[in-house]
Amino acid sequence: QVQLVESGGGLVQAGGSLRLSCAASGVIFIRFAMDWYRQAPGKQRELVASITSGGNTNCADSVKGRFTISRDNPKSTVYLQMNRLKPEDTAIYYCHVARNSRDYWGQGTQVTVSS
Repeated sequence: QVQLVESGGGLVQAGGSLRLSCAASGVIFIRFAMDWYRQAPGKQRELVASITSGGNTNCADSVKGRFTISRDNPKSTVYLQMNRLKPEDTAIYYCHVARNSRDYWGQGTQVTVSS
């Protein structure tokens, strides 16, 4: 079955950086677009960044210029490099893939940005 395992979250001061990783298994990774979502307390889950199977990327306006999504197909891993972090970036970050009309999520990794 499909499994997504995130890592790399933590506590960082405003202006700092973190790199999240998501290792995928049970899926032919190279064929699928991958996404990062986040959910802050009391808010809906929102799309942060996406990368297609061909490597085209897109980011939410709120993180453009600060966050970069990338993928390493041989390692079946997708990354989210987060720079110039702000307190409003505090959330649980989730990795996502859609396969056969079904959504798969990782367990999430907490990112906390202190002011």
